[in-house]
Amino acid sequence: MKTLIAGMTFAMLACAAQAADCVDAKTAKAGFVLEKPGISSEFRPAPGGMVAVANKYESDSPQTQYLYAGLIEVFRDSDTGRLSMIPLGDLKKLFPLKAGARSKTDFVRLSSKKAPTGTETLALAVKGKESYKLGDCKYNVLAISETITGDTGNVIDTFTALYSPDLRAVLARRYDEGTSAQSEVGFETIKPLKE
Repeated sequence: MKTLIAGMTFAMLACAAQAADCVDAKTAKAGFVLEKPGISSEFRPAPGGMVAVANKYESDSPQTQYLYAGLIEVFRDSDTGRLSMIPLGDLKKLFPLKAGARSKTDFVRLSSKKAPTGTETLALAVKGKESYKLGDCKYNVLAISETITGDTGNVIDTFTALYSPDLRAVLARRYDEGTSAQSEVGFETIKPLKE
């Protein structure tokens, strides 16, 4: 009987230890790491509503990004170059996001390698709420359709972001949603950032 009780106690402590590693809205402020095979991304809050992301790849050079509210990329830097997306509107007005919300924001893409040729438009449409698992942790996410178009209306990129407002991070992206080619690329684990 003592062995059974000791085993149950150990199992409960192991579960509690795992649950303690799940990052929540409060602990996310200290930073966290999202991982999947081949990439590790460290998320840290930054001034002005930004989230700094340090991406470490198995096969590529490291990359630094700044994302407004953890969703909208405004800066990227790596050995292959720098890129800034300068919004021509107030991004603060888009948040907090709610189901059914729609917005369009124009941007100018600035690169160290070539001058901008026009503006781009980011259209966001919050389709609804879902849940997403990262290892033993479960998060409420908003499914947000993101479409980037050029001056002529040409689609540059389109996907659905599974965005956690609590973490201020995109946990996964869906491509070709609703078609036979639908795929999802996302992080698989989360852990607190240890400095």
